[in-house]
Amino acid sequence: MLISNFGNDYRLIKASNGQKLEKWGNVTLLRPDPVIIWHDSKIQNSEADAVYYRSNTGGGHWENLKKVPERWTINYKNLTFNIKQMGFKHTGLFPEQAVNWERMMDKIKSSNKKDIKVLNLFAYTGGATVACLSAGASVVHVDSSKGMNDWAKENVVSSGLQDKPVRFLVDDVIKFVEREIRRGNKYDGIVMDPPSYGRGANKEVWSIEKDLDRLLSLCEQILAEDYLFVCVNTYSTNLSLLTLENILKTHFRNASVAVDEIALPIEESKLYLPCGVTGWITND
Repeated sequence: MLISNFGNDYRLIKASNGQKLEKWGNVTLLRPDPVIIWHDSKIQNSEADAVYYRSNTGGGHWENLKKVPERWTINYKNLTFNIKQMGFKHTGLFPEQAVNWERMMDKIKSSNKKDIKVLNLFAYTGGATVACLSAGASVVHVDSSKGMNDWAKENVVSSGLQDKPVRFLVDDVIKFVEREIRRGNKYDGIVMDPPSYGRGANKEVWSIEKDLDRLLSLCEQILAEDYLFVCVNTYSTNLSLLTLENILKTHFRNASVAVDEIALPIEESKLYLPCGVTGWITND
């Protein structure tokens, strides 16, 4: 298990009975989380500045109990991220990914390679993009949502990295990688955070069970011979730790493959919140 330590700007205070109480900078949020099936200390709505309520018909809404800014920023080391209350309970950042950002930055900074190129697929609001740029790599950021790409650009600017080499593309990840194969482009690092199910820029359907194997096969073809890393992270309940390990070992037989569960520490209970599975492939 990998324990993520985001720092003082994000704290998971309590987790009990399907809810988590979190501190995002100066704002305290109470959100549902289906993996929290244990009953620990009772969480009161009054402890939060805002509460997210799920709807029986799908989706949900935020109720601000105190004044909450339309957007605010939090810091991870020298990186700055823009936080907003999204329609489906999210905030635009997954703080547990700090454990992956840290390893990416270490791999880039410790390499003797020049002009390190990283490809970020299903790149969302660009946490990994910002981390890799800050470490000295150039990044190609691919996501099917223009809104998420715009948000990622805001994070790059907020972190003072707007002059670093980055391209933002609204595209279907499989179609993009297929074009990169035809172009002969190679990457030193690939990051991906595939959802269980999704749609591409032109309504292409993505299913992790049907399409992950194909995407990994394509990505093998755009890796530099002396590549630094491939990081595959998923929150899909359909993909166990062992399943991810098996598929990665099938594709990267001569590489070092390590698969772990990521977790966040829960301050008041001393327990840990499971936050998905991550796989790392390196030439170590």
